[in-house]
Amino acid sequence: MDKSMIMIFISLTAIIVGYVIGFWFGTIQNAALIRNKKKYESGKLKNGFFLMPGSMGRIAMLLIILVVIQFAIPMFFQGNIQWILSAGIILGYGWTFVKQLRNRTIYRG
Repeated sequence: MDKSMIMIFISLTAIIVGYVIGFWFGTIQNAALIRNKKKYESGKLKNGFFLMPGSMGRIAMLLIILVVIQFAIPMFFQGNIQWILSAGIILGYGWTFVKQLRNRTIYRG
């Protein structure tokens, strides 16, 4: 197989894997936000400042997953491929954020 075809395949795989990771992380963050809003509205959370408890743990889990992927699939971290993986993560997380904003505007309007 031609080297350029291999790089295209690796790049597409990296962006898809990044998208899945970002989408998964955004979905978990959104579910936690909804759960904690319900707790706040029911009075179980006394302060709105603590609306996202456990968020640091979820971010740490994301970083651990990225480290595991870096060691398990090192081809994603050679050359400029890590930036393509990062772009996939941003796209996946961004998509969940856009869906959340769209839902807010639909329910308000």
